[in-house]
Amino acid sequence: MIRPEDTSLYKTLPLASDPKVRRRYQVIDEPLPGNFRFGVLLEDLDIMAEQAALGYARRFHDDAKVVTAAIDNIIVRHVVDSDRDIQIDARINQVGRSSMVVGMRVEHPGAPATHIASCYFTMVARGGEAAEESRTLPPLVYQDELEQRRAEKSLQARELYRQQQAALQEPPSRAEYELLRSLHQAQDDPGFRGLKAKRLVVDAWERMYPEQEYVPHRIFGGYIIRRAYELSSICAELVAPNRAIIAAVNRINFFHPVRLGDKLHYTCRVVYTTGSFICVEAGIERISRDRTTKALSNSCLFTFVNVDADLKHQPVPQIYPGTYAEDARYLAAYRSHQAMVAHYTLL
Repeated sequence: MIRPEDTSLYKTLPLASDPKVRRRYQVIDEPLPGNFRFGVLLEDLDIMAEQAALGYARRFHDDAKVVTAAIDNIIVRHVVDSDRDIQIDARINQVGRSSMVVGMRVEHPGAPATHIASCYFTMVARGGEAAEESRTLPPLVYQDELEQRRAEKSLQARELYRQQQAALQEPPSRAEYELLRSLHQAQDDPGFRGLKAKRLVVDAWERMYPEQEYVPHRIFGGYIIRRAYELSSICAELVAPNRAIIAAVNRINFFHPVRLGDKLHYTCRVVYTTGSFICVEAGIERISRDRTTKALSNSCLFTFVNVDADLKHQPVPQIYPGTYAEDARYLAAYRSHQAMVAHYTLL
């Protein structure tokens, strides 16, 4: 019998005591509040989720491999202090037929501890020579109420996430239609000087090489989402008058595996702004080496907040969609942001 606590993993990033580690996680080499490379942390989280899930799957299948299927909402509750250690805790909370939900908690240890963020990674067990075959897994055994509550919470979070994604596909409500209409009407004014969404795009190309490989024949997903985050943060700077720092990862979906030799096309767009918040959507398209296959490998939505030197929120300009596709992205980000705010308020 395997309990959730038997799957636990812990990792400490010694930022306080190791200058080399601290430098690796810094954005710039000078004192700055919130001077922390969040994209590298995303990489660490994906590695730990993979290790926890692989350890469980390998108990039952020697050839097991695991891949990341999705990452649920990550709400950054406190700005990271780059002079304090960071502890990452990973534990499998729930096991499905071939999937595992890994709960992750990131905090500054100490008295008192500072909770930085929590999230859930959905991992899937695969096997076979090309790691394409599903591997069935036995369920965890829960021996106390706390373990059961954690399992239920992870399932509730996943179900809430599915509901939010389904809601994104709904047609606009009357209020949403009026919002979009007002944004289009503003652009008809001869004196219009607003920020048009079509101008707020950053893209990049990259080919995948063996150093990015993690699971055999597949590129490490954590590397890809780090790159997507870093490009998205640059994109957010097109709008932020001051400094854009991460507030939340609204979603990260993994659709198709990326393989050696693939070309990746990253496209990041500012799709929605409100108050001090900036939502950036990142799409990652893979093109096979022989150029016969093209598919969306990942989609991400990041929320940044514009802050001053003291980390106080500062307003950002309104952006204006001008096409049907821009309207759809604006509305999806608007709804996702509303759901994130509601979720945070209830916590």
